[in-house]
Amino acid sequence: MKVILLAGGYGTRLSEYTGVIPKPMVQIGGKPILWHIMQTYANFGHKDFYVALGYKAEVIKEYFLNYRILNSNFSIALGSGEISTLETKPVDWQVTLVNTGEGTMTGGRVKRLKNFIGAETCMLTYGDGVANINIDKLLEFHKSHGKMVTVTAVHPSARFGELDLKDNRVNSFQEKPQLQNGWINGGYFVFEPEFFDFILGDDTLLEREPLESAAKVGELMAYQHEGFWHCMDTKRDHELLEEMWAKNNAPWTGVNS
Repeated sequence: MKVILLAGGYGTRLSEYTGVIPKPMVQIGGKPILWHIMQTYANFGHKDFYVALGYKAEVIKEYFLNYRILNSNFSIALGSGEISTLETKPVDWQVTLVNTGEGTMTGGRVKRLKNFIGAETCMLTYGDGVANINIDKLLEFHKSHGKMVTVTAVHPSARFGELDLKDNRVNSFQEKPQLQNGWINGGYFVFEPEFFDFILGDDTLLEREPLESAAKVGELMAYQHEGFWHCMDTKRDHELLEEMWAKNNAPWTGVNS
C-alpha cells in the first residue's frame, strides 16, 4: 500500500536544528527521523513512499539521491569519476519525492499527491512521530469498520513530571512519562480516496476542515494505540529519543502486540 509522509513544515519549535535542515532530517542514531518512520512501515512490507516536501526540500532530495553512497563503503576512480559500492545492504524501497510548496498547509500537501495515489486506499503520517505501532492491526481495523478515514489515537507525552498520589504520599514519580489518560491525534492514518474531496486546496489544514468534516458525517474512526508514541517537537524530545537509541532502548524499533 502507498504511504504518504508529510515532510514540508518549518519545524519552528526545533529551531536549534531546522535553520539548516528540515525537521524530518534531524537524526536519531545517525539516521533521519524520517528514515525511522519509513522503516516502521517497511517492516510490515509497505515500501512505496510518497514524501510531501516543502521547506528545504533540496536537503531531503539530496539525501535520497545519494542514499546508496551515504550508506555504503565505496571506491571512486578520481580520473573517470566511476564509483563502485562495497559491502552495501540493498534497500528495496520506492521513494517518490514531490515538492508540494513551501507555504502549503498539511491538507494541501496531501491534496497535491492525489494524482500519485489514484483510486486506492492509502496510509499517511507526519514526518516527526515515531511509534511501535502494528501496521497490520491498523489496516485490519480500518478494513473492519468500512469508514473513510482511520486516525491512530495515542496517549500524549507529559510536559512535566507525573506524580501518582495517595493522600499526601507519592506512590510513583515519572519524569515526563507517556500519559495513560486522554487521547490525541498520533498520525498513522489510513484513508480511502474519497477523502481527497474533503480537502479544498493549499490553504487547508488537514487537522481542521477535512478531519472535522469526516467526523461530522461519521466517517472518521480511531485506532487506539496503547503502546509507545513520541513526537519530536522540541530539542528536549530529540535528546530523549537519542538517549533511548544510545541505550538500545528505542521502543519504535519493535512492535506493540
